[in-house]
Amino acid sequence: MKEKRGHDMALPLLPHDAPQGQTHAGKYDESTGSFEWVDGKKVGPLVDHIAARFVTGGRGRAWKDVPDSEWNDWRWQQRNRVTRMEQLERVVTVTEDERRAFKESDAMFHMGITPYYAALMDPEDPACPVRLQSVPKMGELTFTPADLEDPLAEERDMPVPGITHRYPDRVLFYTTHNCPVYCRHCTRKRKVADPTSAAARAQIEGGLKYIEEHKEIRDIVISGGDPLSLSDERLDYLLGRLRAIPHVEIFRLGTRNLVTLPQRITDDFVKMVRKYHPVFVNTHFNHPKECTKEAFEACRRIADAGCSIGNQMVLLKGVNDDPKLVKELNHKLLMMRVRPYYIYQCDLAQGISHFRTPVESGLKIIEALRGHTSGLAVPHFVVDAPNGGGKIPLMPEYVVKHEGKKWTLRNYAGKQFVYEEP
Repeated sequence: MKEKRGHDMALPLLPHDAPQGQTHAGKYDESTGSFEWVDGKKVGPLVDHIAARFVTGGRGRAWKDVPDSEWNDWRWQQRNRVTRMEQLERVVTVTEDERRAFKESDAMFHMGITPYYAALMDPEDPACPVRLQSVPKMGELTFTPADLEDPLAEERDMPVPGITHRYPDRVLFYTTHNCPVYCRHCTRKRKVADPTSAAARAQIEGGLKYIEEHKEIRDIVISGGDPLSLSDERLDYLLGRLRAIPHVEIFRLGTRNLVTLPQRITDDFVKMVRKYHPVFVNTHFNHPKECTKEAFEACRRIADAGCSIGNQMVLLKGVNDDPKLVKELNHKLLMMRVRPYYIYQCDLAQGISHFRTPVESGLKIIEALRGHTSGLAVPHFVVDAPNGGGKIPLMPEYVVKHEGKKWTLRNYAGKQFVYEEP
């Protein structure tokens, strides 16, 4: 068997007589130089030291007796979401603030938490980062003068229902109002969780027709809600229709299921997605606590299916406005084969001002990452400008002085260097 030299050991390459469809996912016997082949769906021992860093999310105190067959069924998770106060009381010790916030905010934006994601919450800590993202707080009832119902003017730039066409060559396709978890910092609170905003078949067909007729569109962001709330059959139809349009080059699935409902990434789902490449997946991890063994496995399945995964973190006060924490998150994401793509400054949506940080917080995070860790772990920090201004990137200032053809620059360590143009 041929060998490929690593740092500490010789790693065998895949032998020519390996069973069809098998990979390195097997135990390597150093004495015989052979693999013990296992189901290719499992993580192989060559990356066991990586997988071992991710622990299971557990069942919490409310679902200890639920059989694996139900717990690992994404439809069971959807059906058994925590939506009522008496359910929440079985999961965490509810504070008076949370109790009052639930009662007063429910008419504006429902609570909905999958058992899987609810089990990640610290039952005794109301400041738990998962709990802050999923359980109502009284801050949601405070509206500031800067708040906007539609902060990104998505409805204004909607030529037909469900299609936002702002940038020249790409559109956002609103496909459902449903999400596994209704994130308390949601920028689309005006319509997510509201059945009256559901994307009916006529709206989906109208969106497909618009895309077919506008040949400048090469990139589709399939969004919602969460498009993975749709059945495999409906997604298969939607992706198939889009892939049949000659001028559509790529599409992106915007989903938080990898974070809040990793059980959704089934064998049937990845088999379906494989048919429509190139497919990109944008997800939304906000805290290292969300990087569980289950999320690791969901990301592995998506990546093994040939999808590139990018993460779009939202900067949230009390959740992730800490440079060390973001660095830890991004390192975990890279081990999960997820590229940190964006850090979003929290939008000006109504009822989420308590989550907003100063813009300076985001700049400090980028400053703490750039040069101090891999470039792969440094996302773009952007403000999605109010009223449809689009994404505006922000960077710390690295230009010290510019005189004629001489640029004085500083590096991550604060040292200055002069670059002279020809």
